[in-house]
Amino acid sequence: MLDKLLNFLKDKKILILGVGVEGKSTYDFLRRNFPEKQLFISDKSTNLLEKYTEFMKDINLELSMGENYLSGIEQYDLIIKTPGISFKNIDISAFQDKITSQLQLLLEFVDVFTIGITGTKGKSTTSSLVYQILKEQGKNTFLLGNIGEPIFDKIEELQKESIVVLELSSHALQYVKKSPNIAVLLNLYPEHLDFYASFEEYANSKFNVTRFQKEGDFFIYNADNEKIQNFSVKKADYAVTLKGIPDQKNVVYIKENCIYCKDRCRMNLETPLKLKGMHNINNIMFALAICDIMNLDFTKAVETIQNFEALEHRMEFVGEVGFVEYYNDSIATIPEATINTIQALKQVNTLIVGGKDRGVNQNELEEFLKKSEVKNIICLPKTGEFIYHALKNIENKHLFMVENLQEAVKIAKQVTQKNTICVLSPAASSYGYFKDFKERGNQFKEFVLEDIKIAK
Repeated sequence: MLDKLLNFLKDKKILILGVGVEGKSTYDFLRRNFPEKQLFISDKSTNLLEKYTEFMKDINLELSMGENYLSGIEQYDLIIKTPGISFKNIDISAFQDKITSQLQLLLEFVDVFTIGITGTKGKSTTSSLVYQILKEQGKNTFLLGNIGEPIFDKIEELQKESIVVLELSSHALQYVKKSPNIAVLLNLYPEHLDFYASFEEYANSKFNVTRFQKEGDFFIYNADNEKIQNFSVKKADYAVTLKGIPDQKNVVYIKENCIYCKDRCRMNLETPLKLKGMHNINNIMFALAICDIMNLDFTKAVETIQNFEALEHRMEFVGEVGFVEYYNDSIATIPEATINTIQALKQVNTLIVGGKDRGVNQNELEEFLKKSEVKNIICLPKTGEFIYHALKNIENKHLFMVENLQEAVKIAKQVTQKNTICVLSPAASSYGYFKDFKERGNQFKEFVLEDIKIAK
């Protein structure tokens, strides 16, 4: 399975750019297959030898660390880049053609069926749901990429009949020149504007999921999303819509309380679901489109969908404390996600909001909150400051500006009305305040439940 890939790599002078989870996975893969090959690693961090002790023992490894980590990068034949490294405001013309990634190498050299799922929001839930549907129908399936394991951690286990479900971030897609067999674009909203020169550059990265597809491949797209509507689509592509039915051969839509896929009712919306909210109905519609393309058993698929639970940190029920239900929605890093959460949970009395300012406009969220039933809005730095000042004089709204998450939870426990909901749904990134959204969500759960632990 890997002969083409290994033949391509064997004589190349390879630089691993960035040693996050994926960069370390790339190093491990190359060492497993080329024990004596001279390798090069470049990273802004200066403590790689302390963090990865095996690097010190590797006599065929050369490290470049610190602020000048990009110096001389054009000398390499191949640059395997970790998705998290941004080239914003950097002239990469001298080495752009040498940039590759685990994703590019998989799509280009490994002959397996791939399903790539991207979108500003919903990709983790949809990828996990599609993986579960395939697995429960006996398919040899792998969940890799942004949510699963790095591609190179599992690449040696892939077989001819394997199906690889890939959750794809814009960062992973930015420089690829190949696209998956089935490409899914769930939605497109402004995000990661600290990483890209413009929203257009971010959007272009997302569209790489379908841009290089071949004849016989499929693109499933959100026909309601205005940022996607202007993108060129083919008649064979699948349009998913919660609104009107577009003039398209393959359409997934809702009529008379049923999800239709190409004019056949595939799932009754009265079916009890553990996934809440219309945004999750939308995610399910994309999964059903994949079922149609792959000729899967719809009855079994609907059973899987019924039993599928929300992911950790995505509208995750934490517990009931003092007759108040607490939900962890730390993965909500854009305003649209927070709006969806409040609409889905319905009885939100207290919202904890705010995080890193990445230049994402908060106006839509502010206008939504003004008209919503949410009474208590607890604001964290930095974007919470904007929301605080926009809403502090609105009648029937109680605004609180706090310094940290622990203080936010303490206030929430004091002000949230009994038999209602408090939710952490930040509408902003965690970076600068937490390691990632998982750490933020875990700390929230800890603070919510500490009274219960003390009582025990």
